[in-house]
Amino acid sequence: MSQLQHSVIHRLPQSWRITDAQPVEVQALAGADDYIALQLLSHDGSSAWDIMRALQQTLNEIQLECFVAEWQGQPCLFVHRRDESATNCRLKNIGVAIAEHMAVQPPQASVSN
Repeated sequence: MSQLQHSVIHRLPQSWRITDAQPVEVQALAGADDYIALQLLSHDGSSAWDIMRALQQTLNEIQLECFVAEWQGQPCLFVHRRDESATNCRLKNIGVAIAEHMAVQPPQASVSN
């Protein structure tokens, strides 16, 4: 469990659909049957695969359907979009950090009178 507690994941921005048992990126608006993908930032290689399988198992324990598949050479955890909130809660409860995308805005120029 300690490896899970030191794991950091982030949500990939794309939506996914499953065809022929493989995830396929979707360019259209999000649909009810779409998946989201979570990718590890903290680990790579074989340990990343082990961690993703452990995350899959912990989500399966609370009846969330998900699977691990490779995308761009990295393991990703694919979860139904409708289960995203429950997934985030479960992962945070076991100590997994979830990185959030933050839009950086340029500093605003101050106006003098």
